[in-house]
Amino acid sequence: MEHLSDQAAIPNLNANWVNAKGAWAIHIVLIVALKILFSIIPGIQGDTSWTLTNITYMFGSYLMFHWVRGIPFEFNAGAYDNLNMWEQMDNGDQFTPAKKFLLTVPICLFLASTHYTHYDLTYFTINVLALLGVVVPKLPVSHRLRVSFFSGHPDDRYPDER
Repeated sequence: MEHLSDQAAIPNLNANWVNAKGAWAIHIVLIVALKILFSIIPGIQGDTSWTLTNITYMFGSYLMFHWVRGIPFEFNAGAYDNLNMWEQMDNGDQFTPAKKFLLTVPICLFLASTHYTHYDLTYFTINVLALLGVVVPKLPVSHRLRVSFFSGHPDDRYPDER
């Protein structure tokens, strides 16, 4: 309960940037830059470069929005320590414009990469697994749900704080 009052006391600078001007455009710029980077590497064909672009963007998106918990600033008395960025955005509200955009980008990238790989089954399987890995954590059913393979439950990491 006290975490909720701490969260309401100070604006969350870690997650408020997603509603700022240009924050949405950077995703498109990153995707285009990744596609150009993978396309200019000798020996990589177009279908492979689309799949690499998809995987790289999805991995970075998952890491940034769903893996890392807490915030890098120490001004809120640990109010957001057990929340990832997706849960911090827009005060945890679902289906806000920013969250809709961030849910749509991976889906559109998946559709483009599937089309440009000519619906090859191997590339499709890789791309759909990457898509599921990013879209499922964004769904409301996954809100504050923790599935940990490498580290324990977030509450178990700091037992003396209870």
